[in-house]
Amino acid sequence: MTSPPFAESFDLEHAFAGVSEYWSPKVVAQVNDQYVKVAKVRGQLVWHDHTHEDELFYVLRGHLKIEYEGGRVVDLPAGSMHVVPRGTLHNPVADEECWIVLIEPVQTKHTGDVNSPLTKTIDAQLR
Repeated sequence: MTSPPFAESFDLEHAFAGVSEYWSPKVVAQVNDQYVKVAKVRGQLVWHDHTHEDELFYVLRGHLKIEYEGGRVVDLPAGSMHVVPRGTLHNPVADEECWIVLIEPVQTKHTGDVNSPLTKTIDAQLR
């Protein structure tokens, strides 16, 4: 897998214009060994974890909830950021369309070791 060259700077809102499918992150930048991804989300993804990687969520528009084992829910309105610690089972949920930015290591699999119809490969996220 070879990373495409990324622009040195870009308009974050314009980056969302290239996202047409919910839960389909698109890589828009790389900072060292971290990808910056944009995604539009609605509904729920799938319960999963990332064994070796933390995952940062930044909510640009809308409202996101991160559900955790044991019933804990983190509410994230627009402008909020949240880090899901590595190895932590979680499920992102958005009742209405929500725009998020993800920052995570380049090797982070979309839904960890869980495969679902919504799972996207890293190669698909680079297109």
